[in-house]
Amino acid sequence: MRILKLTEDTRKNLLEDLLKRSPNSYKQYEDSVNEIIENVRQNGDSAVFSYTKQFDGADTHEGNIRVTRDEIDRAYALVDDKLIEVMKKSLENIRIYHEKQKQYSWFDSRPDGVLLGQKVTPLARVGVYVPGGKAAYPSSVLMNVLPAKVAGVGKIVMTTPCNREGQVNPATLVAADLAGVDEVYKVGGAQAIAALAFGTKSIPKVDKIVGPGNIYVALAKKAVFGHVSIDSIAGPSEILVLADESANPRYAAADLLSQAEHDELASAILITTSETFAAQVSAEIDNFTATLSRKDIIEKSLENYGYILVAENMEDAIHAVNEIASEHLEILTVNPFETMMKIQNAGAIFLGEYASEPLGDYFAGPNHVLPTNGTAKFFSPLSVDDFIKKSSIISYSKEALEPIYKDIVQFAESERLTAHANSIKVRFED
Repeated sequence: MRILKLTEDTRKNLLEDLLKRSPNSYKQYEDSVNEIIENVRQNGDSAVFSYTKQFDGADTHEGNIRVTRDEIDRAYALVDDKLIEVMKKSLENIRIYHEKQKQYSWFDSRPDGVLLGQKVTPLARVGVYVPGGKAAYPSSVLMNVLPAKVAGVGKIVMTTPCNREGQVNPATLVAADLAGVDEVYKVGGAQAIAALAFGTKSIPKVDKIVGPGNIYVALAKKAVFGHVSIDSIAGPSEILVLADESANPRYAAADLLSQAEHDELASAILITTSETFAAQVSAEIDNFTATLSRKDIIEKSLENYGYILVAENMEDAIHAVNEIASEHLEILTVNPFETMMKIQNAGAIFLGEYASEPLGDYFAGPNHVLPTNGTAKFFSPLSVDDFIKKSSIISYSKEALEPIYKDIVQFAESERLTAHANSIKVRFED
């Protein structure tokens, strides 16, 4: 794994390199995605069935596109009982964590008859997209569905690709059932996003779409934003490990590889203040990679977007960490809590040598749907907040309005909005 000195130039080059992975950099696919979306919008089910045959090889129709209870029951029989128990434990941890995020309506009244407040309402219908290509990710089902359930969403609809036989991955179905998904449909890709955004005869329209996917899914979500809400435009996975000489190089290497194995565009970066530690981690990475099942993917990921940066001091290292704004940040320093207080930008922060990134992916409870490609500078992890909306509440008595109505009239007339002014004036006519 390449080892570089952390300088202003290497930092800028690294940021430019990482931004190449953004879905915004793949405009050559936009025409294809827009064509799919428009076809589904105009032709509904027939377009969805046609694309499912074209891309997944499956014959779907009105009678089989929705997963049945029998299919879910059969899925339970195909999934290891021990894995089901692990899913239940993970689900409970996720639920408990997200319960703490709940917001409630509030009202503030004054003696003069003024009442102000905020009404919190869960979204009525949410669509959850679950990938089904190279691998199945039941953990993503739990992470996307549980915050919506905690928020009180009325209906949760899931779409996921099926195989040529029209079957959905059993672990995905079990996770969806455990989490409380209301309906599951056998459709993937940009056509699934379009179906959720506009609705078809078989698939209901939703108010918001969440969940990860390939570049076609990401661009489709971007294209339908405005017709529906979305969580984010997710990019490839990434991890940044911040370490000093006190860290365990074997742990750091293993954690970097945990993200590099996702795909060739995944990014794994170590920033350290120790040249010796940098060399040790690089050696451990070589040893691990030789034995791991996804060796080819890991090697391409590290070749393209893997870096070990040696900083002059911890201040420079932290500055680079905040500029990169990584999806996952592990802090392996003498006092990780103290270091964490200086971090401004990161999706999820893991403190200490026993809080490795997969703990967050699967089990701890905080959401693993995180901002990527530097968007942690202004985006947050998926949460209960993503599945609610807020309405302002205003109520005034005549006695409360009278002392201030002329101020409002003046403000409205200064903007030449005389109808605004008049709607206040008429309440105080002789």
